[in-house]
Amino acid sequence: MIRTAAKALALLAAPLIAAVPAGAEVTESSPTHFVVRHAVDVDATPEDAWLALIAPGDWWNDAHTWSADASNMTLTPQAGGCFCEKIPAEDGPDSYGLEGSVQHMMVVQAVPHKVLRMRGGLGPLQSEPVDGVMTITLQPIEGEEGEPAGTRITWEYVVGGTMRFEIDEISKAVDGVIGKQVLGLAKALGGPIDAAEEEDGDPFDSAFGAGTGEGEETPTTGIPEGR
Repeated sequence: MIRTAAKALALLAAPLIAAVPAGAEVTESSPTHFVVRHAVDVDATPEDAWLALIAPGDWWNDAHTWSADASNMTLTPQAGGCFCEKIPAEDGPDSYGLEGSVQHMMVVQAVPHKVLRMRGGLGPLQSEPVDGVMTITLQPIEGEEGEPAGTRITWEYVVGGTMRFEIDEISKAVDGVIGKQVLGLAKALGGPIDAAEEEDGDPFDSAFGAGTGEGEETPTTGIPEGR
């Protein structure tokens, strides 16, 4: 995603953080972990939001790729699938280049139109012995009369482990970069509508059925709680 840790921290500075959607923040941090969360509402159905989400080459930010071209990025939305990037071959005057590749994350759960979960360390985190879990949920929004009014897209990225970064710095940097991708996806769907607000509890928790009783099904997995 980014070539060096030093370059990463330079690019992921305050100007990017100021450009993220409302509802974006570092929600937790400790000496060995951090959590960032973003929510944005778009005027699109969950189906259309899903189709856009799984085509990152159309909306991911070029500046946060290894090849400097987001069109080289692909995502296979099935368990074991790769969120990958092709590194095009560069032929020289006296040699032939070889194509390279990067695995940004691996898909561990894909429920079309509802949730995408992936594991992996993005950008400079790839060089560290950490694990990251990215969960993106899509929730239909209803208007005052119960009519479809769009989709709320909520991202959460949980990173834990040993890393050679100051948590306060890297967490804010990662938060800013994730925010850029959230806005990129929203713009691909026509742009964000009113900033996501936490009206009836946290949107991420509600997407996963927080507070459900024992044995109740969560809306994103259909699997009884506890499995």
